[in-house]
Amino acid sequence: LSPPGDSYGVLPRPCHALVLLNPQSGSGRALDDFQAVVQPMLAEADITTTVFVTERAHHAHEKVRDEDLSQWDTLVVMSGDGLLFEVVNGLMERPDWKEAMKKPLCILPGGSGNALAASINYYAGYDHVAKKKLLTNCTFILCKGLYTQMDLVSLSTASGKRFFSFLGFGWGFISDVDIDSEKYRWLGSARFTLGTLQCLAKLRVYQGRLSYLPMATEQGSSSAPVTNGHIPQPAGTEAPGSPPDSLLVPLGQPVPAHWTVVPEEEFVLVYAIYQSHLGTNLLMAPAARLHDGCIHLFYMKAGISRVTLLKLFLAMSRGTHLDLNCPHLCYVPVRAFRLEPRVAAGVMTVDGEALACEPVQG
Repeated sequence: LSPPGDSYGVLPRPCHALVLLNPQSGSGRALDDFQAVVQPMLAEADITTTVFVTERAHHAHEKVRDEDLSQWDTLVVMSGDGLLFEVVNGLMERPDWKEAMKKPLCILPGGSGNALAASINYYAGYDHVAKKKLLTNCTFILCKGLYTQMDLVSLSTASGKRFFSFLGFGWGFISDVDIDSEKYRWLGSARFTLGTLQCLAKLRVYQGRLSYLPMATEQGSSSAPVTNGHIPQPAGTEAPGSPPDSLLVPLGQPVPAHWTVVPEEEFVLVYAIYQSHLGTNLLMAPAARLHDGCIHLFYMKAGISRVTLLKLFLAMSRGTHLDLNCPHLCYVPVRAFRLEPRVAAGVMTVDGEALACEPVQG
């Protein structure tokens, strides 16, 4: 299953896991499911757990940022994708982030989104499943104890914020569905279906400029290894200690000459995804792998009909949307991208969390 060159580590036995669990995520069943499904399996596998139940937003972020993590062999996140986003960014804020990021992370689906869990299930070669079956599969992966590397994308915004993202960045239709459907959280993953129908009814167009560095072109050398992001860094562009954004120029400057600027400036959606799944039933980037050094960039140009858009979303449940050859939907594998909205309209999302609308690059 593993592409050549991916190395695997193995968790020690016995193994001690810190489980970060959000009891409010999804339809609110995470704690029950953990006790009923996960704990018995982990006990069989000689994995002991310390359960940390989050009580508010950013609770997990602060915990992993400030805590001595040496007593745990792995950090397990039982929630939706939002809690893992907190954990990743908390780890990246540590002075010892380089060491901290070597700690194996595990995702167990306990939210309504569960995109990373669905992606890992797909990479492992399991059948497409959801709910309890997906939880069982992901717990089984933890019990086996094999871990490997995963790409992160560094995102920076015009107002100076910086995030590390493991799933995707979106603007337009998909982000609207994600945020507008928050009020239907109790429905579980069905909230996204309802949200999609509502957003289709009031289909909006977003104006902005999208630019990207295509996967194949690397400045000065076409044979640079894709998995090696360590390109020499111009001095003075990054905070000391944080990883460098070696492919990007500051947001106020034009993109480098070897980038591609999309001629259209009216979009229905822009989505940069780095995993296969956008949700348990949305296989958006079938070619994606955990550690491919690639951002899978999708954008949909204005002028698409509602019927065609709905057809694309239905096809996406099987990952066959690109086979429809829709002229409005474009897909390009890239190393870096920049999006500059013309006005601050609509929400942006990173790993399913809302952001204010402003220029951003990753």
